[in-house]
Amino acid sequence: MDLSKVTLEIFSKLEQKWLSHCENSKKKRVLSIDGGGTTGIVAGAALIHLEDQIRLKIGDPQARIADFFDIIAGTGIGALLAAMLAADDGFGRPLFTARDAVAFIAENNSELFKVKLSGFLHRRRRFSGKTIDKALKEALSRDDGTILTLKDTCKPLLIPCFDLNSSAPFVFSRADASETPSFNFDLWKVCRATLATPSLFKPFNLTSVDGKTSCCAIDGGVVMNNPTAAAVTHVLHNKRDFPSVNGVEDLLVLSLGNGPLSGSSSKRNLRHNGECSTSSVVDIVLDGVSETVDQMLGNAFCWNRSDYVRIQANGLTSGGLVGPRVENEVLKERGVESLPFGGKRLLTETNAERIESFVQRLVASGRSSLPPSPCKDSAVSPLANGR
Repeated sequence: MDLSKVTLEIFSKLEQKWLSHCENSKKKRVLSIDGGGTTGIVAGAALIHLEDQIRLKIGDPQARIADFFDIIAGTGIGALLAAMLAADDGFGRPLFTARDAVAFIAENNSELFKVKLSGFLHRRRRFSGKTIDKALKEALSRDDGTILTLKDTCKPLLIPCFDLNSSAPFVFSRADASETPSFNFDLWKVCRATLATPSLFKPFNLTSVDGKTSCCAIDGGVVMNNPTAAAVTHVLHNKRDFPSVNGVEDLLVLSLGNGPLSGSSSKRNLRHNGECSTSSVVDIVLDGVSETVDQMLGNAFCWNRSDYVRIQANGLTSGGLVGPRVENEVLKERGVESLPFGGKRLLTETNAERIESFVQRLVASGRSSLPPSPCKDSAVSPLANGR
C-alpha cells in the first residue's frame, strides 16, 4: 500500500476522533426550578428574561428554552413550569413559550389553587382537587385532546414527589418512562403529585400508564424543594442520555429559586413570646433544604464558579402574581452567591445581568443535540450505570 495513502488514512481517523471528542466535550446544560408558593413569581420572571435573551442573541423569535438545555427539572410550581416548557406539541416543539407558561399560571391561578373550607365549622383552609385537576389537564394536553405522558417531552424531564406507600422520595423522569411503561405517567398527574402540599391538598394517588406502578404522593418540596442536586446526579449517572458526562466539569447549571418562603428576615417568623409557629418552621425547613443544596453545589463547582448560576430573589416573598413591576424587581436585585466554606456574598451583577451572561454561554455552545421525545413504539435499551 502506498505510504502516502496510509498516512492520509491515519490522519483522517485521528481527525475524526478529535472532532468527535470536541463534540462530546460540549458541556451539558441543566435547568432546575424550585418549588415554593403558588405563582412561581421569581422563576417566572427569570424564565421570561432567559427566553427573551436567547431569542435576542440568536435573532430567532421562535427559539425556546428547551432548545438550549439538555434536561429540565422542577418541584411544585417549578415542576409545572418545567413540564410546560418541555411538553411536546406533537411536532417536536414545546407547547408553551416561557411567557405563555407564566401567563397560564397567572390567569388560571384561582382555578389551580381554588380555596375551599373543610373540617368542623368549615374553618380548615384547603385547595380544591377537582379544579386543579381540570386546569392541569387543560395545560398538558394537545389541541387534538391527546393527554401527554412523561415520554411526550422535547427534552429529558425530572420531577420529584414523596411517596407515602414506600415512605421515600419518588422521582419521575423521562429516562425511566422511556425504558418501561411501568414508569410512564400522565404528565398532568406528575405535576399534580409534586404540588400536593400536605396542609393544602390531600395525598394524590396516581398509577402508571400500564397500571403496574402506583404512588401515593405528597409535595416534592418536602424532600427536594430545590431539585438541582437530583438533576445533576441524574445526568452524572444516566450514561444512555449523557454518555460524555464524567463529572461536574462537564456541566453548565442554571438553578432558579422562587423566593424565600419564610420571608427575608427570620425574625418575622417569631411570635410575641419568641417562639416560631408550626407553619413558619415548615417554611424555614424548606428554605433550609434549598439553601443547603445551593451550598453543596457551590462547593462542587468551586473550581469553575461560572458553570453554576443560582438566581434567587432574597428580598421578595413568593406571594403575589407575576407582572411587569414584579418581574423588574426580581431582575434588578443584585445576585447572591454561596461561598465554598459557608455563608454568602452579595454580587455586583443583578439577576438580569447574571442571566444575560449565562445566555451568552448557552448560545456559544449552540442548540442542544439531545434527541426529542422518544418514539413510543420503539424499544429502548436499559440505562447503563443506573439512572
